[in-house]
Amino acid sequence: MTAPEAVHQLVEKFDKGSHAYKHRDYNETQLRVEFVNPLFEALGWDVRDSSQVSHETRVLVEGKPKHPDYGFRIGRTTHFYLETKKPALNLKDDPSPAYQLRRYGWSGNLPVSILSDFEEFIIYDCRIQPHKNDPASKGRLRYYRYPEYIDKWDEFESLFSRAAVQNGALRNWIDDEKTRGALPVDEAFLREMESWREILAKDMALHNRDLNRRQLNLLVQRTIDRIVFFRIAEDRGIELYGRLQRAASPGKQVYHELKILFQEADDKYNSGLFHFAPGGDQLSLKIRLSDEPLRQIISSLYYPASPYEFSVLPADILGQVYERFLGKVIELSPGGQARVADKPEVRKAGGVYYTPTYIVDYIVDSTVGTLLKDKTPAQAAKLRVLDPACGSGSFLTGAYQYLLDWHLDYYRRHPNQFRNRRRQTAQGFVLTTAEKRRILLNSIYGVDLDQNAVEVSKLALLLKMLENESEATGRQTVMFSAGGRILPDLSGNIKWGNSLIGSDFYRGKQMGIFDDEAMYRVKAFDWGSEARGFGEIMAQGGFDVVIGNPPWVSVSGKFGNDTLSSEQLSYLIDKFQGNTYRPNLYEYFVAQGLRLIRPDGLYSFIVPDRLGFNRQFIPLRESILKDFKIIQWIYKLPFPGITADTLVFVIQNQAADDSSSILVGEWSKKLISRIQKSFLNDT
Repeated sequence: MTAPEAVHQLVEKFDKGSHAYKHRDYNETQLRVEFVNPLFEALGWDVRDSSQVSHETRVLVEGKPKHPDYGFRIGRTTHFYLETKKPALNLKDDPSPAYQLRRYGWSGNLPVSILSDFEEFIIYDCRIQPHKNDPASKGRLRYYRYPEYIDKWDEFESLFSRAAVQNGALRNWIDDEKTRGALPVDEAFLREMESWREILAKDMALHNRDLNRRQLNLLVQRTIDRIVFFRIAEDRGIELYGRLQRAASPGKQVYHELKILFQEADDKYNSGLFHFAPGGDQLSLKIRLSDEPLRQIISSLYYPASPYEFSVLPADILGQVYERFLGKVIELSPGGQARVADKPEVRKAGGVYYTPTYIVDYIVDSTVGTLLKDKTPAQAAKLRVLDPACGSGSFLTGAYQYLLDWHLDYYRRHPNQFRNRRRQTAQGFVLTTAEKRRILLNSIYGVDLDQNAVEVSKLALLLKMLENESEATGRQTVMFSAGGRILPDLSGNIKWGNSLIGSDFYRGKQMGIFDDEAMYRVKAFDWGSEARGFGEIMAQGGFDVVIGNPPWVSVSGKFGNDTLSSEQLSYLIDKFQGNTYRPNLYEYFVAQGLRLIRPDGLYSFIVPDRLGFNRQFIPLRESILKDFKIIQWIYKLPFPGITADTLVFVIQNQAADDSSSILVGEWSKKLISRIQKSFLNDT
């Protein structure tokens, strides 16, 4: 296909004025307006539409650029970044711009991105972890000079036009481009965090002999969480860039300096992550840590040594990292030495497998999306979403993101209403911080038995809330003068407790036989009497949406003794009328979910497909058939790393009638085959 006339004119214009355009005084803003924007408009992108193309005004924080210049999106998904430079630079040979772009693309989990000064147009493979000493040619897939925009227009249009990206051509092309040394950002960051945990665990155990195993795990986790949060806040401009780095500079008592920063953050953010007041985390203020381990961790998180650009690191990627990170635990030897080992249930399962984003999105869309259709913000404000086994928070952050997108879209379509709930930025309209805070506190709830998982889930939600924020957020003096703080306290929304076992577990038992460790392992949770939200929601009939991926853990045989005591197992079998042949935790979570959903609410889990046809689950299936309406029953969603086939169900708390039909089928890559058949045949 011949290049459009507009592209011919751009090439001719640059050719005639190249001497002026390559002068050092010709800046990037001029380049974008005169050349880059028109070039991508010729490829079908509306660069003025923030829903298609996000822009970052060039703002420097102590000399460090915060965001890529352009992000090209289809719907909620960014497909590639474009970083522009002045034509005075030699992009082909200068490694610095290439490293900058590759950090953006790799940290954003994008397979490909573009570096251009219009004179040069370079496509980089961003699946390869960037290193500061890489040459400019590392990861380079294609190199073009501006006259080739005309000669090779077919190539440009077939990859980077909006139509090509929308139909998957760019994704298919990069998938076919074989690469050596690819390392996803989540895998690399997981390795980093695991090394930090080992370093901190050994040092903390050495200098704080009175800590028990549970305290050690929690303190190491919180130290890592606080450093990660602060570093992300710096790259997003919410905190002054380099504060952590200065706290770890030579000659400083690093942990002393960190405690000062963290206590300041307690006043600023009002988050449980930094809660040191009486009743909060006093222990973190009393422990000792050596300088060098902390200095080593912090120095590895800054440019140029760090390959991570935290301003674009997606919250769901961080959640995936943490989900696997939580699969290990710090153990203490009798002599007080720390070592990191897999949790018993992880050893049994052969590893930790995070829920893929597309499964989270499918379940959220089938539940939250369904209930939000044709609703107003006032009606949406009544929506309560629960994950009773929230883990690192992947389903909760997915639901929260959906709610954020829905509200922003509604406000865009009703521009004369709700003006105080959105604000204009360089990237287009975004929700105000107060609105994101309101939605989070109002609608998102979770419970988990792992205290560390609860902390991580809160962290993931807080980081999601801070996406698209800027230095203005961190300096909202009006907010502070009014006595408010930036982040919400999520202690009433995300609870540490046992979703399956209530305090009736202790009925008729001598409480003296339960020591602190035994009480900790049970962590009874009473849905109807929990303060701050849960009790009120249950009194009103339950949650509107229950979603998640419950533990796929067998509790029979020897391994069952590592997971549940015989008393706990007997309690669960009696409470849920569960099977005694091969008990599994997901069976009890499915049964519990039926009790937590309000009338007309929607309930969706991903579980092993055995729930759909194994004979020991017939009573549970009959209970579902008798009292609920089954909307979808979908087998075999691909779940990387899992050998068992999967089942995703969507159930509504509504009586089925003779006209009810069930969507039963098998998942394919692009659609679900809508096969109607009797659910009873599967029993």
